[in-house]
Amino acid sequence: MSSTVQKYFEKYGMAVLETIGAGVLTYGLFYLMALCFVDCDLELAFYSIFGKSPRKLKGKVVFITGASSGIGEHTAKALAKHGVRLVLTARRQSELERVKIECLHLSKNQLSDKDILVIPFDITDLSAHKRVFQQALNHFGTVHVLVNNAGRSQRALFEYIDMSVDKQMFDLNVFAVVNLTRIAINHFNEKGSGHVAVVSSLAGVFGAPYSATYTATKHAIHGYFDALRIEKMDKNIAVTLLCPGPTLTNFLQESFTERDGQKYGIPADRKDRRMTGERCGQLCAIALANRTQESWMGLFPMMPFVYTAVYFPTISKMALGLLGPRRLFKMRDSKDIQFDQGKRKL
Repeated sequence: MSSTVQKYFEKYGMAVLETIGAGVLTYGLFYLMALCFVDCDLELAFYSIFGKSPRKLKGKVVFITGASSGIGEHTAKALAKHGVRLVLTARRQSELERVKIECLHLSKNQLSDKDILVIPFDITDLSAHKRVFQQALNHFGTVHVLVNNAGRSQRALFEYIDMSVDKQMFDLNVFAVVNLTRIAINHFNEKGSGHVAVVSSLAGVFGAPYSATYTATKHAIHGYFDALRIEKMDKNIAVTLLCPGPTLTNFLQESFTERDGQKYGIPADRKDRRMTGERCGQLCAIALANRTQESWMGLFPMMPFVYTAVYFPTISKMALGLLGPRRLFKMRDSKDIQFDQGKRKL
């Protein structure tokens, strides 16, 4: 090092390093504070203010599974407000018809009866997938976006889960999603563009206690769709993982337990700390319009918790050790875990 450079460094080097350090600290503090005031990751929060509106999808055809209730229903409504044409699928035709009527009303005459196609079918019947997707193609001529929403959660103790429950949950939450997606991808390959999304969960980002099978299905979904995204990154086919946290829908009451054929049966309470279904649907619509890769959603403290789990795993492990599984569960469900109406204790 020359004497001139050395003198320059001695004079200004420390000031430069201090400036960089102060900038990094300021950025970190701003980031941390921002996470305390948003109900989604910062990318999605930015898009919700400055990004593309769901009206960008006006006239496009969006195929939604599990559209008769919950996040699927609210996503359909959020899109209908902007004139997005819809294919609504689920098992219950009467509920699908109800959602269709409400979507038409919300569209304020942007959509007509023929712009919303209702197809009742069981998503776990893989043999019906091609027929149903072809029915949508016959009606609209194309599909622009597939939203895999159908699925169920779980509340159970790991050691008591029957293997038949594991198989049923993977059939519904994973294999049905993968099979329908492959059919859609073949269509997108032919037309040269497309967008496939799946409603995963924050449980797909980190482990959730007392929901082992559900967590496993969502981690599997992330593996499948992360691989798909890389394969299609040069094919104009977008892949989006939508990851809601606790949401006020009927999912909790319908959740699997440890036993075959049993439902958790405990409804979510409006007093619980959960994101509304309407807000979740709106955020999902924004994520679709902006073709995000992965979007997290949840009320405080979910966002700081998820960011810490992903980017600061050592701190996360320490926090989990202090919280324990029951407190973490209560933060998620706003109530203590319950099994068999209290007969099985933790």
